[in-house]
Amino acid sequence: MFMETSPFLFILFLFAGELVSGGTAQLVHCNEADREVLLDFKMGLEDPMNQLFSWHGSNCCQWLGIACDNATGAVISINLSSLVLGGEIRPSFSKLKFLTHLDLSSNLFNCSIPDSFSFLEKLQYLNLASAGFSGAIPPTLGNLSSLQILDVSSYGLNVDNLDWVSGLVSLKYLSMNYVDLSKVGAEWVMALNKLPFLAELHLAGCGLSNFMYTLPSLNFTSLAVLDLACDFHFTCNHFHSKLPNWLANVSSLVSVDISHGSLRGRIPLGFSELPNLKSLKLNGNENLSASCSQLFHGSWEKIEFLDFSVNKLHGRLPASLGNMTSLFHLDLSHNDIKGEIPNSIGRLKNLTHLSLDYNLLHGLIPAAIGNLQHLAFLSLSSNKLNGTLPDSLGLLSELYFLDVSINELTSVITEAHFLMLSKLKSLFLYRNSLIFNISSNWVPPFQLHVLDIRSCHSGPSFPFWLRSQKEIRFLLLSNCSISGSIPNWFWSISGSFYHLDVSSNHLVGRLPKLLNVGLGAFMVDLSNNHLEGPIPLFDVSILDLSNNQFSGSIPNNIGQIMTSVEFLSLSGNQLNGAIPDSLGSIGYSLEVLDLSKNNLTGSIPLSIGNCFDLQIVDFQNNNLSGGIPSSMGKLFGLQILHLGKNSLSGEIHSLQSVSSLETLDLANNRFTGNIPPWIAEAFPHLRILSLRSNNFSGEIPLALFNMGSLQVLDLAENHLNGYIHANIGSLEAMTHQQNITNILFYGSFVEHQYKQYIDAMKNGIELQYTKTLALLTSIDLSGNDLHGVIPKEITKLVGLVVLNLSRNHISGQIPENISELSQLLSLDLSGNKLSGRIPLSMSSMTFLGSLNLSNNNLLGRIPYQGQMTTFSASSFVGNSGLCGNPLALKCPGDESNNSSYVGGKDEAEEGNGFIHKWFYFSIGLGFGVGLLLPFLIFAIKRTWGGVYFAYVDMVVVKLWSSRN
Repeated sequence: MFMETSPFLFILFLFAGELVSGGTAQLVHCNEADREVLLDFKMGLEDPMNQLFSWHGSNCCQWLGIACDNATGAVISINLSSLVLGGEIRPSFSKLKFLTHLDLSSNLFNCSIPDSFSFLEKLQYLNLASAGFSGAIPPTLGNLSSLQILDVSSYGLNVDNLDWVSGLVSLKYLSMNYVDLSKVGAEWVMALNKLPFLAELHLAGCGLSNFMYTLPSLNFTSLAVLDLACDFHFTCNHFHSKLPNWLANVSSLVSVDISHGSLRGRIPLGFSELPNLKSLKLNGNENLSASCSQLFHGSWEKIEFLDFSVNKLHGRLPASLGNMTSLFHLDLSHNDIKGEIPNSIGRLKNLTHLSLDYNLLHGLIPAAIGNLQHLAFLSLSSNKLNGTLPDSLGLLSELYFLDVSINELTSVITEAHFLMLSKLKSLFLYRNSLIFNISSNWVPPFQLHVLDIRSCHSGPSFPFWLRSQKEIRFLLLSNCSISGSIPNWFWSISGSFYHLDVSSNHLVGRLPKLLNVGLGAFMVDLSNNHLEGPIPLFDVSILDLSNNQFSGSIPNNIGQIMTSVEFLSLSGNQLNGAIPDSLGSIGYSLEVLDLSKNNLTGSIPLSIGNCFDLQIVDFQNNNLSGGIPSSMGKLFGLQILHLGKNSLSGEIHSLQSVSSLETLDLANNRFTGNIPPWIAEAFPHLRILSLRSNNFSGEIPLALFNMGSLQVLDLAENHLNGYIHANIGSLEAMTHQQNITNILFYGSFVEHQYKQYIDAMKNGIELQYTKTLALLTSIDLSGNDLHGVIPKEITKLVGLVVLNLSRNHISGQIPENISELSQLLSLDLSGNKLSGRIPLSMSSMTFLGSLNLSNNNLLGRIPYQGQMTTFSASSFVGNSGLCGNPLALKCPGDESNNSSYVGGKDEAEEGNGFIHKWFYFSIGLGFGVGLLLPFLIFAIKRTWGGVYFAYVDMVVVKLWSSRN
């Protein structure tokens, strides 16, 4: 059943029970005509579980679900709820003239609601909720003038208008949850206002789109429960309108739920004056606003449940909040509330649930919270609360959930904070400056299920008090300043773990070869420590052992033990030997495989093609040899492939069928031959192509310049010849500045990341960027044998950030309109045969942080103004025809042409200071304004229970100068 039981509905059901009580008071014999109708009804039903086996014999009053009138034997009640019945309703059903109670809910009827129900004139109770009916609800139901309870809550039903409802003049309870009412319009309010006895109205998830702002007269004199809430799994109501003022004048209201209804405007203050209101839920209406000082100024005498989360409440919480002494549930999370939490909150003695998270609250957590002796749920996370965590929290003996994470708390945590918390199950303290000062022999009074104290100081030794926690499922101790080895007793409690994260500490030592974690465990993260020894094996979905000191070979039986792994990272260790064939036996589950930055040798195993769901493969920075196996062509879902910095050779034809590829990194290998022109057609979604430092030869395929998604093109350090085609201006993704939304995907207590990098050379400086940089657009063709001119069409790439054409044989002039590359941060044209003058417009390239025009045949005066004044002489040396600042050589007509000083510094000093100048300028200006904001959330996998890998990537992980 979809209905949420309420006191009012319970009373109505008791009333309905009175209607049928005659069926059990004494033995009666059923009306023969009604018996024939029931037998015909049974003939139309599908009863796969033979639930109606008792429907035989002459006395139908004894049949399952049937009740009769004691005097006449007429059938007055049919209750066949939840019997898995299907089929159809025969027309003869309308002959049950004395039927008052009909319940067919929670069945599997695969037909429309029959019109025959509208002839049941005495019907007072009709429940068809989730019965399998579909199509339009017949308006003839409006003929049932005696009906008091109607529930047709079901997906698959629809109504075009509700005019017929006005005929239900006796109706007290109406539930149409999840019925499609999107075509009804605003008239639904007018139609329902004609029902003077209506006490409960449930229209949750119906697709309603409007409220009637005004009513000629208000007839909702009995309305106690109004439910217009949202069902996230299917539909919501999207009113996109204000809450009507008349609603706050319905004095009989006891419960109102219009959560996630797309309401806007202000919350009517009249709600606080409703004498009977006990529950008000307006949460999830992101454009619904109110001032806290005004909203909580009223009496709110009887309010027990108040949910204003995810609204636009603003201002400060007034002290009068403490007058709402009947409250047991208060949720004001995800608002814009500022100021301090008032001490008066300690007067809410009945409070069991308090959520103030995701606001702008600051100041201390009041010690008065310790007075809330019934408090079970407390969440104050994601504010700016500071100071100490009050010891009085330890007095909350009913507390099972405590979250003060993501604040600015600075206190020391002692046993006093947990003195009476025997029921505590979930504890979130992460991202504060909290320091644990817990005795090594302390035994907590609780058994936690969840502990998240990331970034708190709980070291230096491993927290010994965890030894008593036998029920813990989620343990997150990342960045907790823990050093030393993991004690043996820890693995005795690990059998219950679902998620273990002890990453980014200073852990040392070896781990058991085969570790014990919880059955069906999801994630183990031991990355960024100093763990050593052989690789331990876990049968988990996510395993991250990266950036440790594990050594030896990858176990040959890894595929047989880790049968359900989806994410596996062994990156940044000291592993050697070959990649084992058994990885292929993992099969469909494996989606991310990162073995980068090790000392692995041998070839890529053919068996990798058996992991059909692989989306990311990263083998870069190893000593792998051989070619790309043909089996990799079976990885049709592969999106990111890193094979850079190995000794791989041959050709890359085996990848031709991997059409989903977005990143292809084959840099620093030994690949030969021409760059295949089929790359453009085979990889329509390719964003990053890095083939630098190989042995590719021939011309750059013209088709590459037609790749609409390409953002990074790196063909540097090969043996390419020919010229740069004018079609380079057709790289669509580089013709406009990227606009990427920073989205974080969260899962249940899990945030994981996959980092990927690309190197870019800038005037002799190597910067290591993340390869998912949607805001980095780069072309690097340096270190080849290209000739011809720089095509003027290159200036169409207005989103270009890095352009490097150095160390080729390019001639001609620098395009006069090169300043149209307004986002350019780095330009390197050095080591070519360029001639002519430096375009004057380059002085207006405001964001240009690195420029190298050295070793060409440029001539004339350097346009030393605007942005050009930020560059030293080293940017222009090796051009015998250039003169003027910042060079020592003055141009004809200048006052002096023999000074060896430039602005009081000689050229050597200028050259030595170049790196520092570039560093501060590019970081402070280029990065500061966000031109190289290195982030893009890479989300993978549809079925990880809401868990997505998420990372806001950081620019410039490594920066050094080739001049050092």
